[in-house]
Amino acid sequence: MKKLIVLCAFVFGAISVSNAQLDFGIKGGLNFSTNGDAFKILEETADNITNPSSKTGYHLGVYVQTGGDSFYLRPELVYTKTKSDYQGSDFDMSKLDMPILLGYKIFNPVSVFAGPSLQYILDTDFKATDFNLSDAENDFTVGINLGVAVQLNSFSIDARYEKGLTENLASRVGIAESRLDTRPEQFILSLSFKL
Repeated sequence: MKKLIVLCAFVFGAISVSNAQLDFGIKGGLNFSTNGDAFKILEETADNITNPSSKTGYHLGVYVQTGGDSFYLRPELVYTKTKSDYQGSDFDMSKLDMPILLGYKIFNPVSVFAGPSLQYILDTDFKATDFNLSDAENDFTVGINLGVAVQLNSFSIDARYEKGLTENLASRVGIAESRLDTRPEQFILSLSFKL
């Protein structure tokens, strides 16, 4: 958690002393997400690997955007709730995300963007009737975001794909070989409002 706080302070501090135009705003939207495969957790699967089904989650956060006519830098701080379904057993995860996005305005009002997403896991919950799942091995993970945005005056709409890059397993309590890969893979739709 300390690493995330220090990085947030550095990024937002560097932006605040720059001479470029600064925009602040709030954002929120829906996540259509899955987490990674489950290995040997659901014994009824023939190959002991279960692919999750996507469920809808949500996110809320703030952003700062700075830049010129073509390129911009946009760090965000977002609370995210993701959900996945493993053959009737739900896996929920709450996390703080900090995407650091570099964008390029293709033409007004459309831009594309990409960048790393630093993720701090706040809580995980695997809802199954006959066993419990431990917390993920690492609280701090890294992912990547790729997307497209449309700016309409004070509002913007963006669609992005996020993939977790850091393997981060959670184990079935008491059975080390039963584990779930908590890396998110999600399609995210957001609505932002410039303050």
